[in-house]
Amino acid sequence: MLRRTKIVATLGPASNDKKVLEQMIRAGVDVVRMNFSHGTAQDHMARAERVRAAAAACERKVGILVDLQGPKIRVGKFENDKIVLGKDDRFILDAAHEGLGNQERVGLDYKDLPKDVSKGSVLLLNDGMLEFDVVAVKGAEIHCKVVRGGVLSNNKGINRKGGGLTAPALTDKDKEDIKTSALIKADYLAVSFPRTADDMKYARELMHEAGGKSMLMAKIERAEAIPVLDEIIDASDAIMVARGDLSVEVGDAAVPGLQKRMIKMARAKNKLVVTATQMMESMITNPIPTRAEVSDVANAVLDGTDAVMLSAETAVGDYPVETIQAMARICVKAEREMEDDVLERRMTQQKKFSRIDQSIAMSALFVASHLKVKAIVALTQSGSTALWMSRLNAGVPIFALTPVEATLNKVTLFSGTHPIAFNPTSKDPSVALVEAENELVRLDLVRDGDMVVMTIGEAVGKSGHTNTMKIVRVGDHRSR
Repeated sequence: MLRRTKIVATLGPASNDKKVLEQMIRAGVDVVRMNFSHGTAQDHMARAERVRAAAAACERKVGILVDLQGPKIRVGKFENDKIVLGKDDRFILDAAHEGLGNQERVGLDYKDLPKDVSKGSVLLLNDGMLEFDVVAVKGAEIHCKVVRGGVLSNNKGINRKGGGLTAPALTDKDKEDIKTSALIKADYLAVSFPRTADDMKYARELMHEAGGKSMLMAKIERAEAIPVLDEIIDASDAIMVARGDLSVEVGDAAVPGLQKRMIKMARAKNKLVVTATQMMESMITNPIPTRAEVSDVANAVLDGTDAVMLSAETAVGDYPVETIQAMARICVKAEREMEDDVLERRMTQQKKFSRIDQSIAMSALFVASHLKVKAIVALTQSGSTALWMSRLNAGVPIFALTPVEATLNKVTLFSGTHPIAFNPTSKDPSVALVEAENELVRLDLVRDGDMVVMTIGEAVGKSGHTNTMKIVRVGDHRSR
């Protein structure tokens, strides 16, 4: 069974080795995430080359997702790397403090934090492990009372409960990193902490100025993003349900419901969606997942996510390959419990189609859900037809055949869609379809007698011209 849900794996020290990277790809990685919070431009370019070399060695297509760091809202460093704070302790977050921190105060990376808070504000540090009440703001100093104590170490993050921090989504570092992402031809570019659609539009402008052609992904992790989800999704090609910072800002109990809502909204708008954060966290140090983690991954699959993402598990964990194998196994099992989407209902909701190629895509899905077809085959240039098809589950795999390398790599994130490099020898659609059928037989993806639905454009090789659907019984052209 071809896995429908895609796996995104974060690269790091645990996955730098070429052999390990190849093992991860063979285990099921579809897209790698390059976290630009760490490393130099040269590091990133070298890593991208290793990924593409490893993918070629494995005869697989693997997408590259660049994840921008975003604003650093963090404490500075401490004299002894960390301190321990108890309940009711007093502590100062000092934007003007330039030295190392101590038991009384620590500096801040984000110098405007004193402007964003006031008496009564609640600050959550280290992913919510520590909680501070702001009792006063005196110039650059934020005077706090510890509500929930614990260990506070170097460079830990700060969130304001309920949101409200005004740090811009794109920093000067991000703007330079967008140029690097264009140089490595990243397939996806993730923007951290966007608050509005304008943040995404600005990122797209910067990317195009740098010569990049990435699909743009909004990481939903700020409380302010929730009321304007519609606009942010419309301005993006994909979203990430970034459950870590989001959970700290809106409360952990709110996240499961938001996850379901965001996945549903994204798919309805023909956008991609990735579910992330602590999905297999225990496998950083353990060879098997917890039952709760198995359920978490399975539920994201059942919600309809395009992809599930691993972070520290594959970046710094002890079992990167085993984690991917476990995640792949869970996805496949969960997919067997999924119901095919009710196409009639979706097509009724879609009052009219704005494009011919979208109409063809939906028609192919409709036929696939009513006939016993083995696969849907989309001969595509840009990947748009395959994207529309992937928004609904017709219960059969979608094979996206294209000669365009960038399209092959982008398709790696589309749920239920599998990229195949294919360049027809003729501009004649009927010849191209026969050649595509033969290629699928050669790859042992279909066999004589199987029924498949195929889509193509009469203007073969041109983007946006898909206008033909054909129902084919494999092998019929050879028997004539």
